[in-house]
Amino acid sequence: MIKKLIFPLCLLFIVTACKTENSATPSEERERVRTEFDSLLSNYYEDGLKLNPIAATTSGDMRYNDRFPNFLSPTFEDSLRNYYSTYRDRAKAFDDAQLSESEQMSKEILLWECNMNLETLEFSKEKYLPIDQMWSVNLFMGQLASGAGAQPFDTVKDYEDWLKRVDGYLTWFNTARENMREGMRQGYVLPAALIRKVVPQMAAMTGGEVENHLFFSPVLNFPEDFSEAEKQDLIDKYRNMVTEKVIPAYEQMHDFMQTEYLAAGRETSGITGIPEGEEYYKHQIKLYTTTNMTAEEIHELGLAEVARISSEMEKVKQQVGYEGDLQSFFNYVRNNKELMPFDTAEEVVANFNAIYDRMRPHIPKLFDMTPKTGFEVRRTEAFREKSASAEYNPGSLDGTRPGIFYVPVPDATTYNVYSDESLFLHEAIPGHHYQISLTQENEDLPQFRKTLWYSGYGEGWALYSESLGEELGLYDDPYQYFGMLSAEMHRAIRLVVDTGLHSKGWTREQAIQYSLENEAEPESSVISEIERYMANPGQALSYKIGQLKIIELRKRAEAELGEKFDIRQFHNEVLETGCVPLQLLENKIDGWIADVKGT
Repeated sequence: MIKKLIFPLCLLFIVTACKTENSATPSEERERVRTEFDSLLSNYYEDGLKLNPIAATTSGDMRYNDRFPNFLSPTFEDSLRNYYSTYRDRAKAFDDAQLSESEQMSKEILLWECNMNLETLEFSKEKYLPIDQMWSVNLFMGQLASGAGAQPFDTVKDYEDWLKRVDGYLTWFNTARENMREGMRQGYVLPAALIRKVVPQMAAMTGGEVENHLFFSPVLNFPEDFSEAEKQDLIDKYRNMVTEKVIPAYEQMHDFMQTEYLAAGRETSGITGIPEGEEYYKHQIKLYTTTNMTAEEIHELGLAEVARISSEMEKVKQQVGYEGDLQSFFNYVRNNKELMPFDTAEEVVANFNAIYDRMRPHIPKLFDMTPKTGFEVRRTEAFREKSASAEYNPGSLDGTRPGIFYVPVPDATTYNVYSDESLFLHEAIPGHHYQISLTQENEDLPQFRKTLWYSGYGEGWALYSESLGEELGLYDDPYQYFGMLSAEMHRAIRLVVDTGLHSKGWTREQAIQYSLENEAEPESSVISEIERYMANPGQALSYKIGQLKIIELRKRAEAELGEKFDIRQFHNEVLETGCVPLQLLENKIDGWIADVKGT
């Protein structure tokens, strides 16, 4: 995951949304406002691509593939503040009364984006803690460097673009080290436990044969149409890049982190261990949940959800006749050979397709709006299968490339099926595939809304989709239902431990112990999860908060509309907006309820 990365730009386009005195008819005035507002949104998106060259590349826009601005420079910060302030003020100038309902939603989303990013700039954490073990830019750049990511390597220009981008990246990388050194002086430093995870990541980029270095990878796989002269020229340039630039930069970072930075590493686990930590966590909660909930409210909600789900798990345990305690039942399910029926990866893929076939006849009961974009289940590629988790890759914006649900099957004989139904509902249908594809296909949405991601909504919808299993003809097997409960429990535990770490003074060890006591994940997996929450406070809260909000809105609509409630229309209302902050979704559903009641 990368954060929004913006760099300086002279904003040449000026929008005026003020009313002009003229003799235009109402329809002409409406057309004028519509044109100006569309231009505002279009330019916000286009300027954002120029300001955010990495995100442009990942979205398929290749115009800026050679750029990597120094996101940590003071000049960049000033330009970033100017960008969001300018577009916020221009958006505010439009009168809601002159905008359609969809345009009002776009305006609110744009204002949310600008305001939240401006709030982020008020904190020093992003500047002084730019690197961690999981979320930072250097890890994403490693993915691009492999030649198997979003950065293309199809032409000689593509290879030259990457060389230029690496130069910009290393400027950022060196600035990151100096900022971390200044952060140490001001009290901004990572927990020592996280630093210990970063050190070997840096070490892996410092030694060995050049030909085996990650950043050398692209020249090991040239397109067939390259001439021998072109190949040799690029090999020489990439060898020089690795030996003279990349390795020395990583050696300096490794030595710094292994010595002075690790020595200064803090023993506290939560974000309150740094200056402004308490206020920063409040901001993170709002950023990721898109709500105004407090840490205490979320913590108590998490405890209640853990208790509720545990009770449901006990019922399943009794249903199948297991006599041990719940913790041992977790291990029984995970090690049950009867739940490992396959010999080949093809059988695993076929099982997911069979799940789709079983639920397909029930889909029209819940949805009358389905994607045109195709859908496939595929085995995860071998080179990344051992460390990958199941995931959904969206189809192309034009619908020519299908959405793909990737399933890692490193060993089919030990593959446990107990959570397959809930996994398919979350990652595929009606989870991420419906949500993302319908957004991309919605011609009424401006381009900038088709690429936004709010985790509270996005992951909330996917987790809500897991709860639809019975209505879609699934979960008739108690173990599959238990698989759904296990996934939900994992998200509920996050509410407790994330707030425990960052608002209640919990230690890393306390958070690990709580997780081990309430779910059956291996200890190594639990440790990685807890350290994930330590590195990025608040992100893990979004899943359950989003799910519970959508469930709340559905229950509200059912109660207030009675016989007028149509689950298909409710799902249309939720999905047609694209990814939005939860408060805006709630406002939309409340408006829909009022409209239906009035008919």
